[in-house]
Amino acid sequence: MMKVFLICRGMRLKHPEDARRVPPVFSHLCVSFVLAVQGAFARGVVADYRSRSGKFCVRIFKKCEGAETMGKEQWAAVDRYFAGMLIPPDPALDAALQANAAAGLPPIDVAPNQGKLLHLLARMLGARTILEIGTLGGYSTIWLARALPPDGRLITLEVDPKHAEVARANIARAGLSEIVEVRLGKALDSLSQLVAEGHGPFDIVFIDADKPNNPEYFKWALQLTRRGSLIIVDNVVRSGAVADDANPDPGVQGVRRLNELLAAEPRVSATAIQTVGVKGYDGFIIALVTDDQ
Repeated sequence: MMKVFLICRGMRLKHPEDARRVPPVFSHLCVSFVLAVQGAFARGVVADYRSRSGKFCVRIFKKCEGAETMGKEQWAAVDRYFAGMLIPPDPALDAALQANAAAGLPPIDVAPNQGKLLHLLARMLGARTILEIGTLGGYSTIWLARALPPDGRLITLEVDPKHAEVARANIARAGLSEIVEVRLGKALDSLSQLVAEGHGPFDIVFIDADKPNNPEYFKWALQLTRRGSLIIVDNVVRSGAVADDANPDPGVQGVRRLNELLAAEPRVSATAIQTVGVKGYDGFIIALVTDDQ
């Protein structure tokens, strides 16, 4: 739900149309709105309203830099608070993030509390096999692999040789090389190979790769899972842009096509959760496979 707040000398207006009903004494005031759409801020637009008694100029900001900065700072502070309380320091995970940064990998790993969520979901499910699409430097891989039993198995797919090299080193440092296999190559090719080799069904599939291919990754995930498996897809809110059907961004369109597949697929039951935090405004989809093929 969109909430618009106007503060004008102690007066609050909850909708721009209220500006038309402002008494004449305020008719020459210039008032700033801060428009927040579920935590997302769009680009600025200026609109003029005129009261019956004279001009009433209203500047509506769909993106207020100060408010956005304050929001992100608050989100990050809350993330740090919960992480400090609930996630003890971890040398292997900290070293993985440091190695990723030193190697110049993009800082797009899951946040620590999100990594812990993946870990807990895998433990609650009693997962023994996990497939990860999109390794980066292996930070989320470590979180997931640690939830597996000693004889568990995690296969993670990465297209970039440099990323795969850094990930393998991070995974080895965490003592997980016997559990985790990093496969190098295009994910769609690797997924086809997994099916051909008879791998699966996997208990969890975590999709965190290039967003335009999300629909194809989901189709393969269905082939490689069973009734009771979880399919988790990260970065699906796109700072709120996912709600804009006219947005031409390939990542946004990929997520929207994925949602259409989910909505039409009788073998899964899914939901989406918006998140804010140290990584900004985004979210994830979690789908339970409810029936076998």
